[in-house]
Amino acid sequence: MKLELPRFHCARVLVIGDIMLDRYWEGPTARISPEAPVPVVRVEQITDRPGGAGNVALNLAALGTSARLGGHCGDDEMADALQDRLAGAGVECAFSRVPGLPTITKLRVISRHQQLIRLDFEQPEQHVIAAPALQLPGLLDDCQALVLSDYAKGALARPQALIEVARQRGIPVMVDPKGADFARYRGATLLTPNLQELEAVVGRCRSESELVTRGERLMHELDLQALLVTRGEHGMTLLRPGQEELHMPARAREVYDVTGAGDTVIAVLAAAVAAGSELPQAVALANIAAGIVVGKLGTAAVSAPELRRAVQQDQGAERGALSLEQLLVAVGDARGREERVVFTNGCFDIIHAGHVAYLEQARELGDRLVVAVNSDESVRRLKGRGRPINPVERRMAVLAGLEAVDWVVSFDQDTPRELLQVLRPDVLVKGGDYPGKEGVVGWEIVEAYGGEVRVLDFVDDVSTTAIVKRILEDNPG
Repeated sequence: MKLELPRFHCARVLVIGDIMLDRYWEGPTARISPEAPVPVVRVEQITDRPGGAGNVALNLAALGTSARLGGHCGDDEMADALQDRLAGAGVECAFSRVPGLPTITKLRVISRHQQLIRLDFEQPEQHVIAAPALQLPGLLDDCQALVLSDYAKGALARPQALIEVARQRGIPVMVDPKGADFARYRGATLLTPNLQELEAVVGRCRSESELVTRGERLMHELDLQALLVTRGEHGMTLLRPGQEELHMPARAREVYDVTGAGDTVIAVLAAAVAAGSELPQAVALANIAAGIVVGKLGTAAVSAPELRRAVQQDQGAERGALSLEQLLVAVGDARGREERVVFTNGCFDIIHAGHVAYLEQARELGDRLVVAVNSDESVRRLKGRGRPINPVERRMAVLAGLEAVDWVVSFDQDTPRELLQVLRPDVLVKGGDYPGKEGVVGWEIVEAYGGEVRVLDFVDDVSTTAIVKRILEDNPG
């Protein structure tokens, strides 16, 4: 399956669910309290982070997706802290503040990287009573997807009205479920339970076939369009009525912390679908994102550049022939890693020892080498009839196979000026008999932004033109 990142920034997703604040008190401890056999922590740092549905919204914002978060909370200092953190990340908050209702807060006291105690401030039964306040007019306006993030705190005790309104508007509804009663999610587009959550509803699945059979039965009973089962080290399984199941292996190389992985999965899934991706592609992206986030400590989000880089690695785009759009992304990521980008260009009609030696020298001037290749029409204009001997796809394939070359891109113009203006490489390299850098096309563009221009020698007596001439001389007529 070929993956491409959708235009996340064009999507808008509404998240509704249990809004909560994760608060951390951290500091050293050096003595035991005289009042009780417990350590005394001198609090030096207080950190607030959005939890629950708020973390899903943060994941969406990290992708560049417009995220709107709806739900009910208290009219208190914790709600203020939540709204400040979320708004600072670009999330539009549509909270329904209920006087007298405490905002769900989980307070963790940490010392020396060890959690000593967690204190939960919540009244789930009050949140169930407040649930009708979630049905706010206009929340779904201009949204392309709805995420229901259920943390079993009462906000989604009665989600049917939300699901029905979304279905009437043709908006897909994706649910991260909790509990053993999935019937309340009837009519949703997609549920994303983990295997343990699914088995709590359908019973133990002792084999792949049993998982598929029971999952299909559940979809039929609840009128679901799809079921995505996350299975830890066994990856994910996507089920759709009347279609073959799709199994995707886990992508994490090392697992440090699975905290918040479910939030990342449903956020990427919703953002991709909202941006126009088909469900299998969206699931594949979510699977890759899950592999990234479990490699991080603590609750974390995956940014669009991180996901793009992982997709490129997955698709083999860390090296090779790329489109200009792909190359711009790759070069941008390289710069983010403070890598030095070297650029050269040419026809490269018949790759010979001179080219290989020259490209190896060019690669030594930086961390990444971009080779821009003239298109067939461009070569014809520059070299005349009979050229190129090899079409551009073959020339690019040979160049991409060289160890010194990272990325190959083609261009239609006679010179690489436009490419230099958009790529802005650190070093522009040309090989040949130039009297100085002023003979290199585009040198003034590169030096204007502080780049470097270098001229390297080709191997003596080796050139494509000379090779073609020799062939014609040896084969007259």
